[in-house]
Amino acid sequence: MKYLIAVSLIWAFSFGLIKTCLIGSLSGVDPTFVAWARMVIALPIFLPFLRWRRLPGPIAIRLVLIGVVQYGVMYISYLQAYRYLEAYQVALFTIFTPLYVTLINDIHTRRFRPGRLGGAGLAVIGAAVITYQNTSMKGILIGFCLMQLSNLCFAYGQIEYKRLRPSFSHLKDHQVYGLLYLGAAVVTAAATTLTGGWGSIAALDLRQIGTLLYLGLLASGLCFFWWNKGAVLTNAGTLAVFNNLKIPLAVAVSLLVFGEGANLLRLIAGGAIILIAIWFSRLIFSSKK
Repeated sequence: MKYLIAVSLIWAFSFGLIKTCLIGSLSGVDPTFVAWARMVIALPIFLPFLRWRRLPGPIAIRLVLIGVVQYGVMYISYLQAYRYLEAYQVALFTIFTPLYVTLINDIHTRRFRPGRLGGAGLAVIGAAVITYQNTSMKGILIGFCLMQLSNLCFAYGQIEYKRLRPSFSHLKDHQVYGLLYLGAAVVTAAATTLTGGWGSIAALDLRQIGTLLYLGLLASGLCFFWWNKGAVLTNAGTLAVFNNLKIPLAVAVSLLVFGEGANLLRLIAGGAIILIAIWFSRLIFSSKK
């Protein structure tokens, strides 16, 4: 649990840094390049510890594929969302991740509970209350959909790693984790090539380089490792709750530290609806074990 708490505190600052220094209207760094840079910076942390020769081939491949989804596709969609949303909205829309964590776990355990869909629908209403504007909602809708793809990928990776972990119990987490970052680095490199994002390298200033180092070494490198390690040590219900801990922290940091503007009345009203949705889903989870 201590790993999940530490990561939530660190991640709270990542949202505002990304929007302010990298993908905001005045920054213009390609989102797919940012995803690739975070993975490439994080990868060397674990390469010295990698013991892939002690893994069966199919297990190694599955770890790489988990990285492709949980970190690669997740980051590509997550960072694209910053083109359409404020940082606090990105943070807020990660609140759906716990629903996906428990839904994916239910599918694996064949204990699917349709009542969870009601909680998800209520959470969508809460998100709509927060983000509704009199102007076009097209951009916000695109950002919202990108965040749901990101949430699904992150939730899938957490559950898959937790399920696969007993298959290599003779190794420690840090001895295999480089394979996840390797998979993510490959898919984000391919995406950067497709979007023509390599030109961002020449345009980086010192502040952006420092931000990428912070995000790559700490937020992506150590924090993702700690998060999956914490996921292995907790049950799916606890993991779902901790997926939400970073949200109020990130919203507060984005508004108070990075100075983003928001309609506080809508934020409070919509946040209350979303919290009710999460409580409803948790109630179903607890009552039908």
